[in-house]
Amino acid sequence: MEILRVNGTVIDEAAVLAEMQYHPAATAEEAGRRAARALAIRELLLQRAEALGIDREVEDAIDRVIATEVPLPAPDEESCRRYFEANRAQFVSPTLYEARHILIAAMPEDDAEQEAARNRANRLIAMLQQDPELFAQLARQYSACPSKETGGHLGQFASGTTVPEFESVLDNLEIGQLWPVPVPSRYGFHVLQLLQREPGRELPYEQVRGRVADYLSEAVFRTAIRQYISLLIAEAEVSGVALAGAESLLMQ
Repeated sequence: MEILRVNGTVIDEAAVLAEMQYHPAATAEEAGRRAARALAIRELLLQRAEALGIDREVEDAIDRVIATEVPLPAPDEESCRRYFEANRAQFVSPTLYEARHILIAAMPEDDAEQEAARNRANRLIAMLQQDPELFAQLARQYSACPSKETGGHLGQFASGTTVPEFESVLDNLEIGQLWPVPVPSRYGFHVLQLLQREPGRELPYEQVRGRVADYLSEAVFRTAIRQYISLLIAEAEVSGVALAGAESLLMQ
């Protein structure tokens, strides 16, 4: 490996090897390049800290450099409203579901237990297709979920708060419909019925203004940092690694 130097300062191979764990790649060679680039940029920033009279050994030296040299104006009201109007689909309340289930538990790695649980769930579905009124009784008798105490009723919950397998099925059920096959998850197999679904609704600007401002501030921050590091790279003498396009490494 060619010796890594940043404005005359040598970064030894041991430091690069230690840094590689934070930059996984398809090959060790690529991981080494990423690690070297990250260390070179860090050294540039620490050298800039020294130039500004900041002790490079303090933990927040780089943060101080950025705070000093990269002013970040807050997004104005016009920018926030413009982004909101162009991206309304991002700002909706979660879908609300009400459902009940019967969990037939099975260990994921036990094939025999999985098959037995699937078969039992299929038998319960067949029984419920004949007599839907049996759901609460069967839940109390067979379910491995604490919800069995309420007849399998899960109450109301929002999208994103349950296992993905559940949510994909609930989005494809009619109100009151029982899913005709067992729903697999890491817990086993579920007999699942949708009771109610309330789709998400668009949120008003006033309710999400803070989220919009945070997003725009982060976008401005990332752009400003990349530009600042590009200037440092342009003015530096670096050997042992190519830094073109490395500006985004600070954001990882």
